[in-house]
Amino acid sequence: MRIGILSRNRELYSTRRLCQAAEDRGHQVSVVDYLRCYLNITSHRPRVLYGGRELDFDAVIPRIGASHTYYGAAVVRQFEMQGVYSANDSEAVVRSRDKLRAMQLLAGAGLGLPVTGFAHSPKDVPRLIEDVGGAPLVVKLLEGTQGNGVVLAESGQAAESVVSAFRQLDADILVQEFIEEAEGADLRAFVVGGRVIAAMRRQGPAGDFRSNLHRGGTAHRVQLTAQERSLAQRSAKVLGLNIAGVDIIRSHGGPLVVEVNSSPGLEGIESASDRDVAGRIIDFVQHHSRRGKIRDRLNA
Repeated sequence: MRIGILSRNRELYSTRRLCQAAEDRGHQVSVVDYLRCYLNITSHRPRVLYGGRELDFDAVIPRIGASHTYYGAAVVRQFEMQGVYSANDSEAVVRSRDKLRAMQLLAGAGLGLPVTGFAHSPKDVPRLIEDVGGAPLVVKLLEGTQGNGVVLAESGQAAESVVSAFRQLDADILVQEFIEEAEGADLRAFVVGGRVIAAMRRQGPAGDFRSNLHRGGTAHRVQLTAQERSLAQRSAKVLGLNIAGVDIIRSHGGPLVVEVNSSPGLEGIESASDRDVAGRIIDFVQHHSRRGKIRDRLNA
């Protein structure tokens, strides 16, 4: 098979591991900077070009950065128009990156979530805070990643100040209840093809409620409960993701989904779980790739 990995940096751990796993299985693999791709949009022969040559793959694995979702998804969509299989289709990537839409879809499917509020006008901030249960609460920028743009407001006054400040900057935010019993930890369930293939528990550094490894958190292997495993699998399915990192926190009321990532990193999960996650992804792509099958769903 000819596999294209859409990544801006071939030296990233995740990109290198996917290349290694593909090559170990005898596939031809190329790393393509999707921002350097340009598109020839025609009805008779849609093409993706890179450096003056047409790209020809049997399958692509999108590793699209959050700040380039729009263009990256357009490149994936163009491959889909050619009949190229995508490990995560373009609409699923866009759907998962819109945190508000993702949470609405998950809530609509009856999945457990922290109580969440969203409003446009600063005049509605006091009511918004009251509706999610008051302080302490978590304020999240819709465009934030890896723990950036996430603030814990420990008092009502602090919450109003933070929310109002973000809204004055015309930044879209979510306001969520703070799950104190989680103690700065969460679970990352790695889903491939509808199954949880690896899981880890991430613990934030002392004094930080965020558990992101990029912010100094630590991780170790964890055994998920049947309820947590089902929640992760259903979350990925609702958003249409074949490959997903589902972040879950344990609360007194049961497990809650806090985020679903369409381009989850491999380094932390492989180190913590001692699983060949990259190999499982390549095996999934190899099994499901069918040349000529258009994945893009215009009504999604």
